[in-house]
Amino acid sequence: MPVYPGALAPPQSSSAFVIVPGLGLLPPRTVFSPEQLRSTAQVDVDENNSVHHDALLAAAASLDRATGQQCSFVLLGSVASAKYTTALLKVLDHRLLFPAEFVGLGDMSRGAIMLRSAASGQELTYIPVSGSQLRGPRPPRINPK
Repeated sequence: MPVYPGALAPPQSSSAFVIVPGLGLLPPRTVFSPEQLRSTAQVDVDENNSVHHDALLAAAASLDRATGQQCSFVLLGSVASAKYTTALLKVLDHRLLFPAEFVGLGDMSRGAIMLRSAASGQELTYIPVSGSQLRGPRPPRINPK
């Protein structure tokens, strides 16, 4: 597994990225030492924290340059708060999408929706973050499987 000690992983190395506090976007296979993990845990994930915001902004810009501004990006995390979207929207604007099915859901419910979508082969409905309703009434509980 690759180890990326810097703030940006090579964009061509992955089609999926994880938002890492203070480091921006890294491939899911990135390996951290215990010290690196403790260091990222100290970063306040807030749109007003320049350590978090600037790293995410720089990573999004790097990814955008690497893709030639020719593709859209799906955010599978929280869109209800600005902690991720503020930086990402500055670069990706209308190309930053999220599943419409996520409105009003918490982490566990979003995870359940993704797992069920993958199992059924039914793709989620992706809509732009910009201009969309990001918060809403909580939908009915998802029935356990």
